[in-house]
Amino acid sequence: MAFRLPDSSSASSSSALKWSFDVFLSFRGIDTRNNFTAHLYQALLAKGIKTYRDDTDLERAEGISPGLLKAIEESMIFIIILSPNYASSTWCLEELTKILECKETKQQIVLPVFYHVDPSDVRNLKESFGEALAKHHERFQEDPKVQRWKESLREVATLAGLHLAKDGEQTQLKGFC
Repeated sequence: MAFRLPDSSSASSSSALKWSFDVFLSFRGIDTRNNFTAHLYQALLAKGIKTYRDDTDLERAEGISPGLLKAIEESMIFIIILSPNYASSTWCLEELTKILECKETKQQIVLPVFYHVDPSDVRNLKESFGEALAKHHERFQEDPKVQRWKESLREVATLAGLHLAKDGEQTQLKGFC
């Protein structure tokens, strides 16, 4: 499936009115920072699309920083790169939950990329997604945020997206933007 992001002229005029960023990238750094996400980021910049990418590669505290929340709220489009270790990060799950909240309240666009994962594994919380959520449940016990994370993963997996299989070509990115 190919997506067309706004060209630089329409993205710029739209962002000048309402948005600080045309695109916000959500990804698990250990899986995609130096490969798929780096290529996608460069491709978006080359098209003149103002893109937010968190460049910090540090282990983070539990909460999302106010600056990151602001970037989410002020982004027009979200590209969620769901990779094998995405759900192991509480940071990614909190980010995803906030993104889906914004999608509902501000009508922002969410485009999932299933990078080396099967969309049905995300939707049904199987494989690495199920394992990660089981660990979070153990760690956080009855904290309602674990249930919100599960719901967020199920929701994002129901959206139309791009599926890049393990044996697939990353050159499929050319049809994405």
